[in-house]
Amino acid sequence: MSQFIVSARKYRPLRFDDVVGQEHVSKTLKNAIRQNTLAHAFLFCGPRGVGKTTCARILAKVLNCKNVTDDLEPCNQCDSCLSFDRNASLNIIELDAASNNSVEHIRSLNEQVRFQPQEGTYKVFIIDEVHMLSSAAFNAFLKTLEEPPSYAIFILATTEKHKIIPTILSRCQIFDFRRIRVDDIVGQLKYICDSQGIVADDEALHLIATKSDGALRDALSIFDKLASFGGKQITYQDVISNLNILDYDYFFKVVDAMLLGDIAEVLRIFDEIQQKGFEADAFLNGLAEHFRNLLVCHHQAIHHLLELSEQVKATYLRQAKLTEESFLLSALDIANDCDVNYRMAKNKRLHVEMALIKMNFINQVVKSPDLLVEKNNKVVTEKSATSISRESKSVSGPRELSSVEMLTPTNGENNKEISSSSQNQSKRESTNIAEARSDQEDQIVSQIGEGLPFNIKKKQKGPGLNSLSHYVKAVEKKFEETRELQSQVVSLDQVQSIWNEYAESQNSQTVKAVLLKTKLDVVNNSILATVGSMVSKSVILQEVPLIEDLRAKLGLPRLTIRIDIDEANIDTTERPKLLTTKEKYEHMCNENPQLTSFLDRFGLKPDNDV
Repeated sequence: MSQFIVSARKYRPLRFDDVVGQEHVSKTLKNAIRQNTLAHAFLFCGPRGVGKTTCARILAKVLNCKNVTDDLEPCNQCDSCLSFDRNASLNIIELDAASNNSVEHIRSLNEQVRFQPQEGTYKVFIIDEVHMLSSAAFNAFLKTLEEPPSYAIFILATTEKHKIIPTILSRCQIFDFRRIRVDDIVGQLKYICDSQGIVADDEALHLIATKSDGALRDALSIFDKLASFGGKQITYQDVISNLNILDYDYFFKVVDAMLLGDIAEVLRIFDEIQQKGFEADAFLNGLAEHFRNLLVCHHQAIHHLLELSEQVKATYLRQAKLTEESFLLSALDIANDCDVNYRMAKNKRLHVEMALIKMNFINQVVKSPDLLVEKNNKVVTEKSATSISRESKSVSGPRELSSVEMLTPTNGENNKEISSSSQNQSKRESTNIAEARSDQEDQIVSQIGEGLPFNIKKKQKGPGLNSLSHYVKAVEKKFEETRELQSQVVSLDQVQSIWNEYAESQNSQTVKAVLLKTKLDVVNNSILATVGSMVSKSVILQEVPLIEDLRAKLGLPRLTIRIDIDEANIDTTERPKLLTTKEKYEHMCNENPQLTSFLDRFGLKPDNDV
């Protein structure tokens, strides 16, 4: 059995033109070679699997190729190119900094720089994963990198540019490699499929390209895995089953159920997804991506942002016509909040289900009258507002003027009378038209509702948005009520009675004593409480139920209490001093001299601590 070579190695580009998605790098290097302005040190940085090391190898081959083509590509046939392909070239040296990152390895490299190339013009050093070098190794490499011999070229490659010290960055010509676009990866996969005689669905290739996240090497690794699974055929179902990806159909079904207001169907689909082993956060992120794609479909100028196959894109465009931007934005906001708080949730399934239920009720808050749906949970048709308007006008449209009404009388008084009657008649007609249109809309909505699995409520008649008189009256009424409450006079006797009643009901003797000793007064319908210490003030501030009790019983919801400290009311009476045992003994002797004679007569002595 012959040794299998993975596609990432088998189809590794050998020319600049074969590098996928990095045309800006290829063109710059070719022009530098053509104009003889090639730098002595390069830094290729970018994500993994986008062609950094590949471009470095192609550049090294071009510099030593004996038969460079007219478009500055390596011939891949001369001794230099062939020896490099066999890893036998002495002029092109590759170093893996991840495993050779010490000072000794860099010193060994510096020694090799001193020797001129045995064959060819340049000696090229390719250092991969250069960010893995230690600080001491970077410092040992600085002088050689800044002033190398004329025949030495350094090509550094890294995925983490920020880890390289600035002194190294300043000595290199930096090239930033881009993530490869989905369409470019799909094109490369199709080329490989044609080369190997593999039949692959467009949806499958697009899904592989999307899953690779802009890395062609990752896409080729996934491709090899699926080619081994399906043999000479790669289907969309093979991709989603092997890569553990949710099918687009699930998200389309969820949105259809949300448009119908069918909570049970949404939760059933979510349960089916979890039964297949998918995590709730993966479903949530996929649903958010689905909403994003639908939102993109609403704007034709950005349809290119949909990196999908033509068939899937057409399905998105059809569903996007049946969704409102307000619904999509609200759903995206809910999904984002759910994703942010997902890790902190203890019941993660319930957390996601609550987000789905919220999304389901969006259309009831922002309901579009243009959306019609059938009972089989499939959105099938749209009804524009203009069509409803035409039906309404057909029922009761504007009345045409008769020939008598079009005559203009010559008498001024008749003019006024006819003008006044015409205005009254116009108002009556406008009212009749509005009522007829409202009845017609209710009739249409009721007819639509007969074929739906849920009930559509008729419009609630109330104050229109164009008329604010109802709301102005409500605000004025509220203002009058507040002013009446503020005009009430607060009685000190009432305050004192409520205060004392609350104090007597307290179990804590400390709180009770502080409240009873507080001096109360009423100033501008506000209560002024005077206490004797900061401690007493803190005790009163902690009694929130007291303030609420006063506001409720006095009928003043905005009643305020100010607490002042009056130092004159502070109890300054001298407290009894705590005496030591010795002081107590001396006090007893002074108060009763016979105690001393008693001790002397019997030869008694106090304890040592006395």
